[in-house]
Amino acid sequence: MDIGLVLQTDPPARAVVDLMVRAEGLGFSHGWTFDSHVLWQEPYVLYPQILARTSRLVVGPMVTNPATRDWTVLASMHATLDEQFGHRTVCGIGRGDSAVRVQGRPPTTLARLEESMHVIRELAGGRAVDLGGTQVRIPWVAEGVPELPVWMAGYGPKALDLVGRCADGFILQLADPYLVEWTVKTVRAAAEAAGRDPASITICVAAPAYVSDDVGHARDQCRWFGGMVGNHVADLVTRYGAGSSVVPSALTGYIKDRDGYDYSHHGRAGNASTTFVPDEVVDRFCLLGPASAHRERLAELRGLGVDQFAVYAMHDGREATIEAYGESVIPAL
Repeated sequence: MDIGLVLQTDPPARAVVDLMVRAEGLGFSHGWTFDSHVLWQEPYVLYPQILARTSRLVVGPMVTNPATRDWTVLASMHATLDEQFGHRTVCGIGRGDSAVRVQGRPPTTLARLEESMHVIRELAGGRAVDLGGTQVRIPWVAEGVPELPVWMAGYGPKALDLVGRCADGFILQLADPYLVEWTVKTVRAAAEAAGRDPASITICVAAPAYVSDDVGHARDQCRWFGGMVGNHVADLVTRYGAGSSVVPSALTGYIKDRDGYDYSHHGRAGNASTTFVPDEVVDRFCLLGPASAHRERLAELRGLGVDQFAVYAMHDGREATIEAYGESVIPAL
């Protein structure tokens, strides 16, 4: 199992770059960042600095979206980075959350997301695409270059079906084994129905991890994550209903007391918009406790087919948790 690191691009930018460099030295395989250019610094400015100071770390957004980013620009940015640094990027993408909602805009549609993934992959691979009746190709990208991996994030049945049909990887932003099993089975069934090899889809679970014997404190530091996931869950409840059989109640049930969300505190410990998240959900969605507890949960996730666990390090134990993973978790994997 690979272990990735997910950071918000808070200033100073050099601190983010330094942490990613340190993470590679500790054995992390991927360096991910949020892509919400209003709330945090622009991630694509940081990626070349990270790549220039590392030799094997794979970098990318967790996740970008086809509403705030022009698809041809995304393809060109990834192709440029890969040309310079030896094909060490991955394009994580979804419908959009904070990047669009903070501007008062809704997430994009799954149909638009599907089209964007095709365009990004084809252009980054040196192939032509039709954009509104115009044939477009990036002429400096040579045909036959390694494919840009496009990994899609999602929760609901239709999104999981799209992952299975079209994506190279699946990003699930929660670490509840029951929900991991349900989503992975759904994605793989969709892939098989589309005539694809289900095993060809990389499975990445991303969630906060906090290594500490003080589980109560770790829980409070990671409660924000339930609020972030709750934004997507609220969309599912709106679409399918609170008691729908197509979405497990283990995912939707906890937002019954949710009352709006303040994006000015998005992804932050102590976010007042996340007080509705119960301890039980934090424990299911996140990895908390001593290093042994993390190793135990990761072994369970690996048994469910997870290829990578990406550590969300947004709490007051960030550096200590990164070091603990390097010293006590990654070597065991």
